Amino acid sequence: VQLVESGGGLVQIGGSLRLSCVVSGFSFDLYHIGWFRQAPGKEREGVGCISGGDGSADYVDSVKGRFTISSDAAKNTAYLQMNSLKPEDTATYYCAGVRLHGPVRRPDCYFNMDYWGKGTPVTVSS
Repeated sequence: VQLVESGGGLVQIGGSLRLSCVVSGFSFDLYHIGWFRQAPGKEREGVGCISGGDGSADYVDSVKGRFTISSDAAKNTAYLQMNSLKPEDTATYYCAGVRLHGPVRRPDCYFNMDYWGKGTPVTVSS
């Protein structure tokens, strides 16, 4: 099983980035994919998650209206589109999979993740 994130980098305040999470080794449609982040010196936090089955998504309050999660089941890939980036969005971003089927289930999709990627760093700077 592998989850591989990509798309991170350095971006200016107010800019955008799109992260990708390519999944292999499990059936995408039987899992939820969660996006998480961890800033230096802080605990990891959930950002949002998506059902691999029907594409429904959930977001934490701090990113609602700025971040969008989508997926392409044919490519076994989930995406995190991040707009209007702020310095506080600076972190390493991880995707993770948990076996849940059906519409997105909160808070289940943020806990007891079965598999994790290694992360991709995002730095928001002026």
